[in-house]
Amino acid sequence: MKFYAIIVAGGAGKRMQTAIAKQFLLLNNKPVIMHTLQAFYISEIRPEIILVLAKAEHQYWKDLCLKYNFDIPHTLVEGGKERFHSVRNGLMTIKEDGIVAIHDAVRPAVNTSLITQTFQIALEAGNAIPCVKPSDSIRKLQENSSKIVNRDKLVLIQTPQTFEIGQLRKAYQQRYSSKFTDDASVVEAAGYPINLINGSRNNIKITYPEDLELASFLLKHNIIS
Repeated sequence: MKFYAIIVAGGAGKRMQTAIAKQFLLLNNKPVIMHTLQAFYISEIRPEIILVLAKAEHQYWKDLCLKYNFDIPHTLVEGGKERFHSVRNGLMTIKEDGIVAIHDAVRPAVNTSLITQTFQIALEAGNAIPCVKPSDSIRKLQENSSKIVNRDKLVLIQTPQTFEIGQLRKAYQQRYSSKFTDDASVVEAAGYPINLINGSRNNIKITYPEDLELASFLLKHNIIS
């Protein structure tokens, strides 16, 4: 059985208030994206890594690899207009059957046990989607008011989202829709049930400046369970 990981890096860094794309920002003395690739490389699964970047960033990434002596094996693939197209481009490079994880490049604190678990469950059940329950109260905005929502019926979805490759190939034959917010939504639209598993609250996505500080703390103290 072959195992793969498609790491998708398409963020522009607008909410980070920086001109540098957030996947390239420094985190504990090396770019965020390098921590992410390393997590998959040192995991028990050791999947083949496919990194999807905008074509304009390929040379910049290669220069960073030289600068930081980053030699983790990976295949570099050109990104697409939307995340949907980037994932599909990465998927097209895989010629064999197996299990593939799709992961956000800006989730560098993902723990290796979660990576392993998603592969194991996807192998048994077809897919595995990590999630956590919201801890804050939630309200739904209406025109001039808001309404409380029962948070017990909601979950927050994370990555890696891991699938049997046949499911993903069939799902990505669909036309792009703005309703596709992640890979699980694409696979669900193709008719497959989604298997939710417990994620990790420390598996944060770098979106705002304070997220970078938290990720730094988690990685320095190895608090990524």
